[in-house]
Amino acid sequence: MRPNTLGGARPSVLATVMFIGFALYVLMPIYWLIVNATKSTPDLFATFGFWFSDTPQLIDNIRDVLTHDDGIFLRWMGNTVWYSTASAAGATVLAFIAGYAFAKWQFRFKDALFWTVLAAIMIPGAALAVPTFQLLSSLDLINTPWAIILPSVVSPFGLYLLRIYIDSSVPDEIIDAARIDGAGEGRILGSVVARIASPGLATVFLLSFVGTWNNYLLPLLVLTETRLQPVTLGLTNWNRQSLFPTTGSEVLYSLVVTGSLLSIIPLVIAFVFMQRYLRSGLTIGAVR
Repeated sequence: MRPNTLGGARPSVLATVMFIGFALYVLMPIYWLIVNATKSTPDLFATFGFWFSDTPQLIDNIRDVLTHDDGIFLRWMGNTVWYSTASAAGATVLAFIAGYAFAKWQFRFKDALFWTVLAAIMIPGAALAVPTFQLLSSLDLINTPWAIILPSVVSPFGLYLLRIYIDSSVPDEIIDAARIDGAGEGRILGSVVARIASPGLATVFLLSFVGTWNNYLLPLLVLTETRLQPVTLGLTNWNRQSLFPTTGSEVLYSLVVTGSLLSIIPLVIAFVFMQRYLRSGLTIGAVR
């Protein structure tokens, strides 16, 4: 019987087609954003959406975004960077400490508490929106940065991820040796576990950073002052102003599109800066 020489090629071709399809699905919205950020508002409706107009004006659009309404876009971007960085740092630290405790300590109700954390992952954020608002309102935190930061520092998925990572990548022998040398738990966490688990910490930080950056529902509920809003809410207000213009208001579609393009640049920078940590984490997982 002649062997089927094409049997091994079919899965490869199928995988390639699926990869190309997934790449197009991910990259086409970004391409559309780049193309349309070079257009004026009339050109957005008069030209093909996936190709440039005859009179590109990207620089003018960027200048208009940065100067419109006394530069409020820069304030929104600063708010977003602050909220995302503080939330991601807090979420990473809390998840790191709790993940280490679940991975290496023995205490009563350990499994029950961990399964409670897993159950919390399944609860959609929208279901907690009203209770979160009521809690923040009772603490007089509405219209303050803490209304965004405090709810965002709790990351059940980050805790789960770091518990699994520390349990599999940090040997008990290293921790026991550090304790014999007289190191306390704080020293062990900072000098031993944190270095080994740095790829996991980077992953949790990046996921929390992106999650807070893209958060829309929570700022919509707890922030009414324009100067405190993140860029997601600010651009939505500009878009709403364009959809339902009032007397004397401007149509800001070109500013919304260009502002959306500018708003993803910090996320790209964060991914590029932290990719070596993510690559290291993938390598460790593959070896183990």
